[in-house]
Amino acid sequence: MTDPKNNNDDSNKNSKKHLGIAGGVAKMFITSPLALLLLLAFLAVGILGMAKTPRQEDPQISVPMVDIFVQYPGASATEVESQVARPLEGIMSEITGVEHVYSMSDRGQTMVTVQFKVGEIFEDSITKLRDKVEANKNRMPQGIASFIVKPVGVDDVPVVSITLWSNDVDDASLKLVALDVLQELREVQNASQSFIVDGRTDQLLIEILPERLSTYGVSLGQVANTVRMANSERNAGSVEPGDKVIKVLTGSFLKSADDIKRLMVAVVDGRPVYVRDVATVSEGPSEASKIVGYYTGAAKLREHNESSDDDEKNSDKEPLEIADGAPAVTIAIAKKHGSNGVEVADAVIKRLENLKGRLIPDNVHVEITRNYGDSAREKVNELMFKLGEATLMVTVLVLLFLGWRASLVTFIVIPVVITVTVLSAWLLGLTIDRVSLFALIFSIGILVDDAIVVVENIYRRWLLSESLDIDVAVDAVREVGNPTILATFTVIAALLPMGFVSGMMGPYMSPIPILGSVAMLFSLFAAFAFTPWLTNRFKPTLDQLSVMEKKEHRQAAALDRFFRGLIIPLVKDRRKGKLLLFAIIGVFFLSMVLFYTKDVKVKMLPLDNKPEFNIVVNFPEGTSLPVTANLISTFASKMKNIEEVVAVQTYAGTSFPFNF
Repeated sequence: MTDPKNNNDDSNKNSKKHLGIAGGVAKMFITSPLALLLLLAFLAVGILGMAKTPRQEDPQISVPMVDIFVQYPGASATEVESQVARPLEGIMSEITGVEHVYSMSDRGQTMVTVQFKVGEIFEDSITKLRDKVEANKNRMPQGIASFIVKPVGVDDVPVVSITLWSNDVDDASLKLVALDVLQELREVQNASQSFIVDGRTDQLLIEILPERLSTYGVSLGQVANTVRMANSERNAGSVEPGDKVIKVLTGSFLKSADDIKRLMVAVVDGRPVYVRDVATVSEGPSEASKIVGYYTGAAKLREHNESSDDDEKNSDKEPLEIADGAPAVTIAIAKKHGSNGVEVADAVIKRLENLKGRLIPDNVHVEITRNYGDSAREKVNELMFKLGEATLMVTVLVLLFLGWRASLVTFIVIPVVITVTVLSAWLLGLTIDRVSLFALIFSIGILVDDAIVVVENIYRRWLLSESLDIDVAVDAVREVGNPTILATFTVIAALLPMGFVSGMMGPYMSPIPILGSVAMLFSLFAAFAFTPWLTNRFKPTLDQLSVMEKKEHRQAAALDRFFRGLIIPLVKDRRKGKLLLFAIIGVFFLSMVLFYTKDVKVKMLPLDNKPEFNIVVNFPEGTSLPVTANLISTFASKMKNIEEVVAVQTYAGTSFPFNF
């Protein structure tokens, strides 16, 4: 008969020679002070990654699109389509990476839209297209006035929309204020494309009197040329008085209607003819071609009234100014590619607050009508809270079944793995969004397995050897190393195919296989490097291990009694077994029916709680602006009285800032 202790010793000696990857890593770190330093270093860089990684609502998918505007004066819509649009479509289709090309032609102009495949690099796609356009301009017909290439990407979507409205100021004056505000907001770091919707512009209107032109013998071209030449500054050379050089400029820009009235058009019979003699000149806003209105909603009125009633100190509080179709303009601000949408939105709003009372008059009201930074922060924070909840639940389960020491190991390892995974998202160009956070939440239940398996096997081997020897712990890690590695790579192999899905959904869901795989790999390293060190650091006594063993046996016995009492009657009684089988099959098919009856809603992502609700009204082509504005105003008057509505904005002749 052989001595089991001798066999155990022989196996330990052999395992020292063949520790494998898991045993080798465990032996390197289990007693090394570098383990703690490396653990803290990973935690520190992970926290840095949490701070630096951009936060968005959704993954930023690269779908490059380019609009090419071509002016062909004098050509009919049919000629523009046949001579410009269709040839240009064929030329653009030759570019690699292009998925769709389509055009819209009108009299004297066309717009050709080129859409690249999902995932194509935006900058490279634009460069290829511009080169293609420049190389083929000679193939276009004579008479082309201009080519304008305008790229369009997901980062052009405004993250912040600001509406200026007033009951005292017209839309033309509001636009002047908005232009000054926009210039300030463009200076915000990482702010990108920005624009104003809409408002009339101030203009100088020159109305020619034909009978006066005939009387004085002056042509319309002479008047136009006079105004054009006068509205300019020209370099007339330089002079050198003393030791300095001074540039000499002639002329000046026209600033008022009086400046235009005083311009001399010609000399007839020795008498000068001025613009005021042949035309009327006036200053004022341009004709309205687009109208933006603002309405105060019932929810805001109720909120204001409740706050006034609750606060006794506000007896002198100013009444809320109500907007009922007040003139308005909207400022839209986008962010730069790869920047943090939350930070950009916060910086824009902070700068806007500083402009109140300085650039924005007191009788102009400011409303934040879109803040994707705020909604992104809300969603990310909610998922981060869920992430913490999942970590805590896993830790409590380990505490109940393996004791506080194993629970502490799990509680330390999981945050390190999660923060390092977020750091990898930053390095890989991903963002913190609801899809990437879902990948982390999904991974927690799997990545904790590696640490639990290692801890439990170390405890088991210490009990078998009746010693808390370091070599036994290393051999315990070696023993479960290969199965743990195989299990981890099996999960990764199951996740990776999701990363090769084509179309829009592939890049959208790609954070799940990418970050899930990174979390798995790093949790494997943490299980072999940090878990043995932590287990040895919080080492229990043999008596405590015996108590834990007895507790585990009691739990296993209780589960055994439960399942035996449940399963054995079903096995012995064929009628009960068949009844259970048919019940399971019936419930399965009933659950499948729910998809067709739509009693259960099926979506890729949870319902989004957006504060915006859009109503688009399409009128027959050629409908006048007043007709459009009147009907939309009627809609708005009804919408603002709905209990949950805070505000209503109307856009007639134009559209609201586009969204996702």
